[in-house]
Amino acid sequence: MSTLKVDNLLNAAGNESPISVPGAAKAWVDFNGRGTVAIRDSFNVSSITDNGTGDYTVNFSSNMPDTNYCVSGTVADLASGSGHRWLSIGSGSYGAFAKSASSIRVHTVWDASNKLDADHVFVVIHGN
Repeated sequence: MSTLKVDNLLNAAGNESPISVPGAAKAWVDFNGRGTVAIRDSFNVSSITDNGTGDYTVNFSSNMPDTNYCVSGTVADLASGSGHRWLSIGSGSYGAFAKSASSIRVHTVWDASNKLDADHVFVVIHGN
């Protein structure tokens, strides 16, 4: 079998697959992290695992080619009081750093030391 090289991959509708387009988001998700975790909308995300307060695993529908992808995101929490909220993939008091080709573990953090279940969690994956 020989190697097949293509400039553009097309999906069944004849459009380029965003997973194959350099620079395009490889996965993204908008989910409710409070109460019963639920995906509002997504691309290339099969499910969210609730690991505990403010601790989630985003599972990809199609694996990333490797673990050299970039994760970004933000958190909006309308139910709790004031304070800063952010998305973390770090280790230490926020939990273990867990990044694989099939998933990424993220944490929603409030005021630098507390994890919280947030109303709106947005995660975007970019890579080659």
